Amino acid sequence: MIELIEREKNEVDVNLLSPLTWAYVGDSVYELFIRTRLINKTKLKPHKLHIESIKYVKAKAQADILKKIDVNLTEEEKDIVRRGRNAENHHLPKNANVEDYMYSTAFEALIGYLYLTKKDSRLKEILNMCV
Repeated sequence: MIELIEREKNEVDVNLLSPLTWAYVGDSVYELFIRTRLINKTKLKPHKLHIESIKYVKAKAQADILKKIDVNLTEEEKDIVRRGRNAENHHLPKNANVEDYMYSTAFEALIGYLYLTKKDSRLKEILNMCV
């Protein structure tokens, strides 16, 4: 299979990145997953797709997902989540409380980490637990 997007960093290099960098990537990976899933499962028009996708990608929803799947995470994944949750983020959330925002960042960090380290089968497992 040809990679659509080249992921050049090895796992050692990915581990040296900030958890906020993992979350930055994870945000887009998760959003693309949700958008693609909605396209595959519905016949909604673009505006309705956007409205529906917000239900999944908002901070509260991501925080709830992380709490739901926590029991299925490995110790390594829980460590990634912890690092993402504890990352010093100077951004104040507009539409979420601080705790939900911290947990959503942790969720996005996990998704981004798995994506960047090319752990695609595990990433797929976790994404499928989310919906």
